[in-house]
Amino acid sequence: MLRSSLLAAGLAVTLSGCGGGEAKSPEKAEAPAVEAVRVTTGGELAEIEATGRIARRREMDLSFRVPGVMTSLRAEQGDLVRAGQVLATLDPTGVAAAEQRASAELERARRDLARDQALFEQGFVSRQRLDDRRSALKAAQAGHSAAAFDRRWATLVSPVSGVVLERSAQSGEVVQPGQTVLRVADERSPLVLWAPVPDRDAGRIRPGSPAVVQLDGAAALTGRVVRVGERAGARTGAVEVEIELVGAGPEVRSGQIARARIASAPQASAGPAFNRLPAEAIVEAQGRTAAVLVVDQASKARRRTVTFAGFDGDYALVSGLPTGAQVITAGAGFVSDGEAVRVVDPSRLTPQRSAAR
Repeated sequence: MLRSSLLAAGLAVTLSGCGGGEAKSPEKAEAPAVEAVRVTTGGELAEIEATGRIARRREMDLSFRVPGVMTSLRAEQGDLVRAGQVLATLDPTGVAAAEQRASAELERARRDLARDQALFEQGFVSRQRLDDRRSALKAAQAGHSAAAFDRRWATLVSPVSGVVLERSAQSGEVVQPGQTVLRVADERSPLVLWAPVPDRDAGRIRPGSPAVVQLDGAAALTGRVVRVGERAGARTGAVEVEIELVGAGPEVRSGQIARARIASAPQASAGPAFNRLPAEAIVEAQGRTAAVLVVDQASKARRRTVTFAGFDGDYALVSGLPTGAQVITAGAGFVSDGEAVRVVDPSRLTPQRSAAR
């Protein structure tokens, strides 16, 4: 808008002249000043921008396998933990009773099998009954093993050495099987940025592509794409891209939000390649088509219809223009098709504006 205002002011000064002289006749009026950019090769965007969350590659939710009352919780958010460290425990009464009950069932199954084995040898019971006793013993053994396994899971132990990212329960609460108590990150796994990318851009990202990752108030980090998701999200339609951070210091932490600029490959398709033009170059747009003004060899503005793919920030994505074409940007709204124009450097408009004052 500012550049358009400057051009309008420059045009007004050009038509009115400087000092107190007479206004020039229409035949001698100077051509209006405009800015223009040249269409370059390169087709698709060289970079794709995305915003996501930094995390350790290995982050896990810790929970109990059995329900119960959590009697102790020995870790808080931000604590460093080591592999094998006890982090929380349940009241052992319930799991101990279940193990005793399983032990009693196992002992009874063994007695029943021993008794029927003796009777079978004397011919008093059938082989089918003996087989049933053996099956019952196997079931009792399995139940006893499951009860012993549950008893071990009444204690929550850290599987990795790392840091506690989140605590979502308190000591004294009744927790259910699978309910997250702590979230732990493995400090030995690399930091990665999980960034959702629109599905139309994901096809141009390849594993191994370089990326620049920027956090607010911190120096830019180097990244490398290690994985591109195989499917888009059901709600967002975006594809998750995993970017591994190289040389990240201790100031980079899991949970931080960062922006990434990912180098992209040319799109492998037979469709048109899109160029980036400043948004003000678009004179008119409707659906998939738009109009721009191109400066021809006679320095006249010529209206051209192009394929329009939408906006990317302050830029418009268009195709159908030859390489090297001069497209009018600032000032396009003040000239018409076939009108002579004068392409100028924007810095030259400043003195004209000052003179108008």
